[in-house]
Amino acid sequence: MANTSAICSSFKQELLQGKHNFASSGGDTFKIALFDSDATLGAATTGYSTSEEITNTSGTAYTAGGETLTRTGVGLTGTTAFTDFSDVTFSSASFTANAALIYNTTTGTSTGTTNAVCAIAFGGDKTASNGTFKIEFPANDATAAIIRLA
Repeated sequence: MANTSAICSSFKQELLQGKHNFASSGGDTFKIALFDSDATLGAATTGYSTSEEITNTSGTAYTAGGETLTRTGVGLTGTTAFTDFSDVTFSSASFTANAALIYNTTTGTSTGTTNAVCAIAFGGDKTASNGTFKIEFPANDATAAIIRLA
């Protein structure tokens, strides 16, 4: 089983259905949840689940469901639309994570799940032991933003 980085296929369809709003003011609420190496996140992921989500080995730096993201707005350069988020920091963290899932908590379906946006594989286990675990998002531009449509 492996985690892979991908824009979720269901997200692409949901964009055309108008289910996601990334506006920096008044947009939807997006979160980032962390997962272990036994998870299978990738293009086929459709929603957030607690299955294989990480837990703290000590302390309270991480809670189930992850952290709420701050949207940095939507831009357009040439023919590429893009959006991104501010960096996320878990302080006094004691856990190991292998991947993350960005998901929309505003668009919950009738089954109570939330809509997956993208999976991010870290390329291996990343561990924090009573330290800082930081997810740094790329620049919010047409060549680097975490979500780009060309």
